[in-house]
Amino acid sequence: MENKASRRTAALLITLLSACVSTAQDRPVPPPGVTVSDNDRRDLEAGLARLNGAIASLGKHALLPDVLIFREAVRYALTYNEFFDAPDIPKAKALLTEGQKRAEQLLHGEAPWTRATGLVVRGYVSKIDGSVQPYGLVVPPSYDPKLPRKWRVDAWFHGRAEKLSEVNFLAERMSRPGEFTSADTIVVHLYGRYCNANKFAGEVDLFETLDAMRKQYAVDDDRILVRGFSMGGAAAWHFGAHHAGRWAAVAPGAGFSESAEFLKLAERKEVTPAWEQTLWRMYDATLYAANFTNVPLVAYSGEIDGQKQAADLMAKYLDKEGIQMTHIIGPNTPHRYHPDSKIEIDKRLDAIAARGREVYPRRVKFVTYTLRYNRMKWVVIDGMEKHWEKASVEASVHNKEALQVTTANVSALTIDYGAGGAPVELVGKATIAIDGQTVAVRGPASDRSWTVHLAKTGGKWAAVATAPEGKVKRHGSQGPIDDAFMNSFLFVVPSGVPVGEAGKRIAEEQTRAIREWRRQFRGDARVKKDVDVTAEDIAAHNLVLWGDPASNSLIAKTVGQLPVQWTASELTVKGQKFNAATTYPTLIYPNPLNGKKYVVLNSGFTFREFDNLNNARQIAKLPDWAVIDVTVPANGRYPGKVAAAGFFDERWQ
Repeated sequence: MENKASRRTAALLITLLSACVSTAQDRPVPPPGVTVSDNDRRDLEAGLARLNGAIASLGKHALLPDVLIFREAVRYALTYNEFFDAPDIPKAKALLTEGQKRAEQLLHGEAPWTRATGLVVRGYVSKIDGSVQPYGLVVPPSYDPKLPRKWRVDAWFHGRAEKLSEVNFLAERMSRPGEFTSADTIVVHLYGRYCNANKFAGEVDLFETLDAMRKQYAVDDDRILVRGFSMGGAAAWHFGAHHAGRWAAVAPGAGFSESAEFLKLAERKEVTPAWEQTLWRMYDATLYAANFTNVPLVAYSGEIDGQKQAADLMAKYLDKEGIQMTHIIGPNTPHRYHPDSKIEIDKRLDAIAARGREVYPRRVKFVTYTLRYNRMKWVVIDGMEKHWEKASVEASVHNKEALQVTTANVSALTIDYGAGGAPVELVGKATIAIDGQTVAVRGPASDRSWTVHLAKTGGKWAAVATAPEGKVKRHGSQGPIDDAFMNSFLFVVPSGVPVGEAGKRIAEEQTRAIREWRRQFRGDARVKKDVDVTAEDIAAHNLVLWGDPASNSLIAKTVGQLPVQWTASELTVKGQKFNAATTYPTLIYPNPLNGKKYVVLNSGFTFREFDNLNNARQIAKLPDWAVIDVTVPANGRYPGKVAAAGFFDERWQ
């Protein structure tokens, strides 16, 4: 709980920071495009019209996303001035030709690209916003869909490229295999929703892409490797540290592994609010270093590359966990792969992939700071005593009848073995020795699956029927604000007009949020007026409510069940009173109309224009709740002065 002095200090720091940073208007991301001639525009519009006609004839064909990726790429570029260089225009025309070809093939019951080897581009429909997202494949010559086998998959994350429109991504994926093409391996190139280091919706892109691939290819889930270089190396560090149990190996090259040291914030004497420093714990891979006990790691750096900093820093954190990091260093090499290093990296990764992932190891070590990342192998953390502090579990198969478990900052967990996974020794009754206690539990089922839920009450552990339910922080319902945009969301705009200066700022932020979602996460946000929202919408989406109680009927309907008091004249948050004419709340909270989803007030994703200039800055900037003072103009860092901000506790209080 912050005191008044600390709140005043934080507000002063934000004011000073806002004054000393650029508003980022000098270099927008993505940059403006080149002029498209009238003739080229007519050609592109005519090609889009033809493709739209063919698409309409396809109805809801299961492979329609493989056609829509071409239309959406050209539509975005044409509509939003995203032909960044003159050669982008003929690329777009070629994409329209390919899209038309695929549409006509589908109309004739054919889909040859689904069986093709070599370079293939495909698409899927995202649950987040209903957009069609592209991905590229390098399918090995040995691939044959009729063979009764599964295939290794290397997921590749691209580097920073501010001009990587969908047009340029597809054109590149149709012409270049990329940095590595291991034998007998499907390489998938992730678009990652543009240029965000595969964070937030860019993170979800990997899992949605893999799900889409599983429907079309025999993916070997025990031989998926995550790899990338530069910004893509940062993504590999993140996926390796936070999702270690899913992969056969992790191979980051360069990139960044955390924010503060990479950005040299101390050297720059850049002031960062306390809550923002807390939020570094969401994505800083250094803090999750212990999780690399669960997955093989092969790091690469050029010897004279400044981004070698990421691997050097990770090596220090791994050493604290007793892990000696394998670090391939390209001799006298700047920001690129050395040819000899590539051979060495592939040799090691091929050997690791041949063994495959160990799904149910006898020992698991797991660290997290948020229930967004709550699973490692057969251990699931269902509840924390305090979010954003280190929570850890060490669990091992101790003997024929027992598991040995040690926890810290954990209030509930699940032991979860799938069919065939449970240790065969644990038959009939079993015991779990946890934090010095012994808990008797039922042993595995006859199919060798085994699920046990444990909860701690009054310092004592006991077996329980289910994971925690009700209004508690749990996986997918733990905040901060940005978490709402990692699943299906709906912007609910007011049918009335928000009042006062605060209302004007809310309206500006609403417009900005819709615009910036498309620019930074490459999808058209779903938008409805409050009066048009249906029961189906409430069941399906996180609701992002814009306006105030007078202008938005859904805010009026739910505000009495939110931890704020908001009238036409006064806003009260955490006992503090604010002038409602010049302040407004932003927050994330379980939706009173559907506790399985979020409600968000007056905020899109929280990083802004200044943060787009460096991917290490593209992290959550606001916590679970904040009060915005509109007497200070919005800028590239904040939507106004952050008058107060903080986190809800584990029961959303």
